[in-house]
Amino acid sequence: MQNSKIRVVVIGGGTAGWLTANLLAADHDTGENGNLDITLVESPDIKTIGVGEGTWPSMRTTLERIGLSETDLICECDASFKQGSLFKNWYSADDSDHYYHPFSLPAGYQQLEFSRFWQQHRKNVDFASAATPQASICRRGLAPKQLSTPEYAFILNYGYHLNAEKFVELLTRHGKKKLGIRHMQDKVTDILWPEHCDKQQSPIKAVRTEKQGLLEADLFIDCSGFSGLLIGKHYQIPMRSVQDVLFNDRALVLQVPYQDEQAPIQSCTLSTAQQNGWIWDIGLSSRRGVGYVYASAYEPQADAEKRLRDYVARDRGEQAASKAEPRELRFNSGYRQQFWKHNTVAVGLSAGFIEPLEASALALIEMSARFISDNLNALEQHMPLVSERFNHRFSYHWQGIVEFLKLHYCLSAREDSAYWRDNRKNLSDSLEQKLMLWQHQSPSVYDKPLAEELFPAASFQYVYYGMQGATTFAPQRRQSQQADQAEQLLQENQHKIQRMTQALPTNRALINDIKQQGLRRL
Repeated sequence: MQNSKIRVVVIGGGTAGWLTANLLAADHDTGENGNLDITLVESPDIKTIGVGEGTWPSMRTTLERIGLSETDLICECDASFKQGSLFKNWYSADDSDHYYHPFSLPAGYQQLEFSRFWQQHRKNVDFASAATPQASICRRGLAPKQLSTPEYAFILNYGYHLNAEKFVELLTRHGKKKLGIRHMQDKVTDILWPEHCDKQQSPIKAVRTEKQGLLEADLFIDCSGFSGLLIGKHYQIPMRSVQDVLFNDRALVLQVPYQDEQAPIQSCTLSTAQQNGWIWDIGLSSRRGVGYVYASAYEPQADAEKRLRDYVARDRGEQAASKAEPRELRFNSGYRQQFWKHNTVAVGLSAGFIEPLEASALALIEMSARFISDNLNALEQHMPLVSERFNHRFSYHWQGIVEFLKLHYCLSAREDSAYWRDNRKNLSDSLEQKLMLWQHQSPSVYDKPLAEELFPAASFQYVYYGMQGATTFAPQRRQSQQADQAEQLLQENQHKIQRMTQALPTNRALINDIKQQGLRRL
């Protein structure tokens, strides 16, 4: 590795490639005398897949870190504000069944077990509505901030819904013009490693491209999508399938225009369970993105397509539902047994893919990019140590995602198909243990050993109690004192809902104002 510059080559564009390249270039100096030389090689024949159009609140930190304007994101990527997810019919097929998973923490999260005291009110108010004003704000279609709130600041925590293709275009322009990323539209034709060495046991020396020839690097980042050009095809790192735990392996995707260009925009991702899967409904400023994720072993494609069209027809009519042709995506849920091999690390789809429930894909890309960037200067002397830490951490994260998604299925009481009955089986020992503990104590930080968890204990609380989970708490000495505190928090939450309902604009109104006036930059 050169002492003056660390040479990084990113193979593949898309969200994974450009978000990773932007973060590295923003954190390190790409100038003539800087410490980073970064090149992104992107095949002109491969289009952005763009399944997931939802982000977590972490995206705000990432975009601010790379210096991207939030106003530009809203205006150029058809973006809207996402404050969490609304789950319908996951516990039962009854029309009234629903719960929210908001992005705000429950009241008194660090001070007391709010769930202990909420349970006496559970017949009158659901957990999310009692614990935070965000569920009520989402129900009213309101925004998480005002026009006077600066870029990336908030009144209520939020992420985004966005057009994935336009997001990649914005990241591309920003990375090339502002951050000094060298962009090559070219195809990788060959991978080179040191002579007389086994390619499986050797670092990659260079890649050969069709037009530019050889590209040498100290670190290669594989963002080549499902093909896994470096981590999969070259190093032959196999996938660890989780298909026996998460059954879904197909998605049918439609873009649904609004009937009125000023139609209300949802403040959360809507996820509606079906007999053999679930439908996402994401509101952008220009259209809705609707997709049916299902298990082909339980439902043939023709039936799945009819189910998707029936969903759209219920609010747009038969004509609108029959116009568009759904795009099919096939996938096998799983992740690599190893993500970082020698001087090559996989990020994005090349590392793995699991159904987009809870929108974890972009969050994993962000976390991977931050890890690489924060450890970049240690690679010259300590790459084996850094790669070992990366592999350990992200294996843990992928296992955590699988467990959290399975929680949504295994708590269901639906009996209308074999799909739901089978989903209550094949639980990991870890999840079985948590479910036993939660009968006597609320989901807590003690369930998760890392400081940087993908899903905090609050997320488990929202899902567990939203899916009718119950906890029998043992009496405590300070129970009456904490009960008074919890009652005060409950009342404060109601006052916040009243104030915010009066002060916050609708999602649509705020987006319109941002497009006309822009947000204030700090």
